[in-house]
Formats: sequence, structure tokens, C-alpha cells
Amino acid sequence: MQNGYIESFNARLRDEFLNEHWFETLHRARSATSIWRQYHNEVRPYGSIGRIPSARFAELHRQRAGDAARPVSTTMQID
Repeated sequence: MQNGYIESFNARLRDEFLNEHWFETLHRARSATSIWRQYHNEVRPYGSIGRIPSARFAELHRQRAGDAARPVSTTMQID
């Protein structure tokens, strides 16, 4: 076992995608892979991250990281 995350992904890719399709051309393989990748990242919910898709989780993480990086202003503006 080298990397648990990669091995888990490879098993999922094999079980959910590669074992289910027969590719006759490289174009069909690329097209089907693109559709599966979009579903896997943008639609499929993951229980380990709150039943949301991984793309949404990444977006929320970037927003929180951006908020944490902003300095907190100690001055008040008075209009």
C-alpha cells in the first residue's frame, strides 16, 4: 500500500467505471471518462465530507481559507 487515497480512488474508478464499460475507440473512452469524472467530482455526494460533492467541498474550503487569510480590521468606519 503506497497511498490510501490513491488506492481507494483507483479501486473506485475500476469498480464504478472501467469494469462497466467497453471502449471501442479512444474517442469514446475519453468521452466516457470525461462524463464519469464530472459526475464523480461535481454530482456524487461523499459521506465523509457531509454528503456533498467533492467540488463543492473544495469550493467551501477555498472560501474559508480565503476568509482566514484576510486581516481583521480593527478600525471602524463612521459615515
